[in-house]
Amino acid sequence: MTKKPAILILLVLLFGFILIYQCNSNRDSSFAQQGHVTMRSYDISGKFNAPELEGGLGWLNIDKPVRIKDLRGKIVLLDFWTYCCINCMHIIPDLKKLEAKYPNELVVIGVHSAKFNNEKETQNIRSAILRYEIEHPVVNDANFLIWKQYGARGWPYQVLIDPDGKVVTAISGEGQYKTLDGMIAALIEKFETKLDRKPFTLALEKDKIPPSQLAYPGKILADKKEDRLFISDSNHNRILITDKRGNVLDIAGNGTIGLKDGSFEEAEFDHPQGMTLADDFLYVADTENHVLRRLDLQRKTVETVAGTGEQSYNRRGGIALQTGLNSPWDLTKIEGKPEIYIAMAGPHQLWVYHPDKKTVDFFAGTGREDIIDGPLSQCALAQPSGICTDGTHLYFADSEVSALRMVDMREGKVKTLIGTGLFDFGDRDGDFDSALLQHPLGVAHHEGKIYAADTYNHKIKIADPATRKIETFAGTGQPGLGSSTQPQFYEPGGLSVAGDKLYIADTNNNAIRIMDLNTKQAATLHLDFSEWNQRTKQTVFEPIGNPDEIALKDQAFPSQGTVSLALALPSNHHLNPLAKPLVQFRVTGAENEQWIGEPFHPEVNNNQIEFPISTGTLSKPQTLEAAVTFYYCREDNEGQCFVQSILLKGPIQSGKGFVKLQYAVQ
Repeated sequence: MTKKPAILILLVLLFGFILIYQCNSNRDSSFAQQGHVTMRSYDISGKFNAPELEGGLGWLNIDKPVRIKDLRGKIVLLDFWTYCCINCMHIIPDLKKLEAKYPNELVVIGVHSAKFNNEKETQNIRSAILRYEIEHPVVNDANFLIWKQYGARGWPYQVLIDPDGKVVTAISGEGQYKTLDGMIAALIEKFETKLDRKPFTLALEKDKIPPSQLAYPGKILADKKEDRLFISDSNHNRILITDKRGNVLDIAGNGTIGLKDGSFEEAEFDHPQGMTLADDFLYVADTENHVLRRLDLQRKTVETVAGTGEQSYNRRGGIALQTGLNSPWDLTKIEGKPEIYIAMAGPHQLWVYHPDKKTVDFFAGTGREDIIDGPLSQCALAQPSGICTDGTHLYFADSEVSALRMVDMREGKVKTLIGTGLFDFGDRDGDFDSALLQHPLGVAHHEGKIYAADTYNHKIKIADPATRKIETFAGTGQPGLGSSTQPQFYEPGGLSVAGDKLYIADTNNNAIRIMDLNTKQAATLHLDFSEWNQRTKQTVFEPIGNPDEIALKDQAFPSQGTVSLALALPSNHHLNPLAKPLVQFRVTGAENEQWIGEPFHPEVNNNQIEFPISTGTLSKPQTLEAAVTFYYCREDNEGQCFVQSILLKGPIQSGKGFVKLQYAVQ
């Protein structure tokens, strides 16, 4: 790889407007808050040839490495990011807007230069891409080689390259959409005759995996008084309400990304996270909508109670529905008191919502991203992402400083239990003073101890404030599923305790895990939607994901008969006995006629599904479509469960008959 130190120096000299801010500094958001723009006028002249994208350890969302020289005729935007960083997360919606606005002219390339050791693994970046729903190429720049070539110094950092392959500008910090939009529009006008508007071919990671029952669940809340669990099914944009055996009782959210109040069926969320209960109300941190929602569990309705729906850099409170929030990540409530405490990851603060006064207020943290103890108005936090209480203290996971911290409510001060700095992280048990965590996201209090989801170490740890010691409770330190006696986790994000059970949102495993606090035995919660499906009488012909279509060859469905579908499942997997398959029919082909039938549960024998067909008398040729949705899990039932639909399609022939089909699940 050829180095160009002189060119990099020239870059710095030519672009005095380039601001160097790190994800670990609050100056990024302050810069955007002040309303400054990087350039007062759009100078879109190319300054020098863009260095090649060499040295990456792997490419994602594309089937081969991308070269700058192969992108001649395209406008290219390089996004340097690391997936822990809240500022980098805030960039993603802007990138999606630009990609949608300029689908044929712009190519966005993510350059992932990791802060934490765990983030250097390509498989972990793949999970982040799926979790954040990124649909542009990403290169794993684990050794910072591309980073150095482009003179990056912090996250997020973006470089704009013109269709001739020359660097136009570099910008640091979030909140730069208008500037980039203006410059891209100007480049399109300048290079109109040279633009290559052919679609850019991708190989998206999302198309390589089957859908699962849960999609990156962020948080879990166990109701200590009732037999209920509340699950933030974050990437399905919904809240699941189940009993503790996994029977789905209710679903709030129709799965569509949006901000819509109303009934559980009508409501829309955007990647919800933390929750807390107050009588018959469930409060939800609707993270990417930047609002708080309240679920009335009796009336089964959803209402927005705080936030405007737009990300705000405001660091002071006000009237709840008139005050913008910034990535609320988790919630907790002290029993007997009305206040809802918010781990507000975006501005690096704790906030408080007052339901009685309908206001939100700053509670702790200046907004500077750091680890500084002291009075609530003078301390500094760093992306708080999990919060709980023992009634006297608030305990919170301060993720970017890999810290476990607390608020002493009597003294009005923030104190650090574990953690020392923005780049001080590791995996070390023992005394609080020497212990190390790696980007923890979840905490739960139980009987004087704090359980912590040590997320990037793939462990659950237990901290004792009385002895000032912490130890590993479960997890090997390697991502995976493990077994009931030696469980593993994959970036767990949320914890909750009820009775003698610890419930874990095992985020990247797309699973809820249950650990017995006495025996340390682990199990996986398997969800059963049967009762909910029957109660809601779903009649919509809507297969899961993008189902494979199986057309009948040289045969037809009988108008009266049976279909036998044999499934060849992946090795060591079987149909989930707790979640019955679902079959839905649609008959088409008659003039101006379409019939959608009631879904039903077929008979299951091992991995074979059998169901009857009864279409009635046929007056004209018709076609039968049968959508078969089924759930399958690992043999030991400790892993995640997948959900898949297939679509059987063929002509209908009058009379009785039997059709035998086979399908291999990839």
